[in-house]
Amino acid sequence: MRDFLRLILSPLAARVPGAVVLIRYFLRFGKIPHLRHPQNLNEKILHLELYTDTRLWTELADKYKVREYIEAQGMGNLLVPLIGVWERVEDIPWGELPQKFILKANNGDGKGLGKQVDKEKMTEGDWQTLRKRLKGWLRRRHIGAMSGEPQYRGIKPLILAEELLPIPEGHTSLVDYKLWCFNGEPHSFLVCSNRQEKTGEVSLGCYDLSWNYLPRRLRATSHHIIPATPLPRPECLEQMIEVGRKLSKPFPQVRVDLYEVNGKVYFGELTFTSLGGMMNYYTSEALLDMGKQITILNS
Repeated sequence: MRDFLRLILSPLAARVPGAVVLIRYFLRFGKIPHLRHPQNLNEKILHLELYTDTRLWTELADKYKVREYIEAQGMGNLLVPLIGVWERVEDIPWGELPQKFILKANNGDGKGLGKQVDKEKMTEGDWQTLRKRLKGWLRRRHIGAMSGEPQYRGIKPLILAEELLPIPEGHTSLVDYKLWCFNGEPHSFLVCSNRQEKTGEVSLGCYDLSWNYLPRRLRATSHHIIPATPLPRPECLEQMIEVGRKLSKPFPQVRVDLYEVNGKVYFGELTFTSLGGMMNYYTSEALLDMGKQITILNS
């Protein structure tokens, strides 16, 4: 079904992004979104991407260029150490790279454009598959076309290698602290943990700024699991909130994605169009509540 929809909608995507958004939203939620007079969080994200100036989004959605923004805000110490950046797979000096690292596409939208590498465990076939995969990343010029996400259109594809952060004990992946910020003020956390690479499943938790667990704001889906018990309060909670406040200041809404490893905060990315503005893991009430926090001028 997904491939069929892509075939049908691709010709419309570049020319009439609003039409594609309407169709995809209706197919997911069974109703038409209010794009000109948005109310909930999904609708306001879609309004911003379709009807406002998103040129700065393009700069900051680029996982390479966003590092300059973080440095300019005096937070370079939050960046995961960069090993290298390349325009061509053929230029990557594999022999000079450390034993373990992570590869990313700078224009990735969170859909499979990252790969952890442990050189000791790689077979020749694995290396061939990896090179083919990276070349595929570099050919993807407008990842967000099918979801109307304009920020990915102008990003020149690159491959980044970063140091691999250690996974916390008892987890299958890093804990991803996604801090929603509205009009420059932090609002709440969406926390992703225990990602399963093969199935795509992930545990989701919603927390307020005091780390009260709010599972009733979320709904389980085929890929999203809502745990019965909360995660421990992060050591650096207050620092993460201050980081979110500073980085989000220019925007009506943005999600500031952070990690905490061994008592240190690391920057992940800035997310302007969470799940393409079609989040189905929040309840309707939560989406409306968060939407009310966002002020859109001249909307």
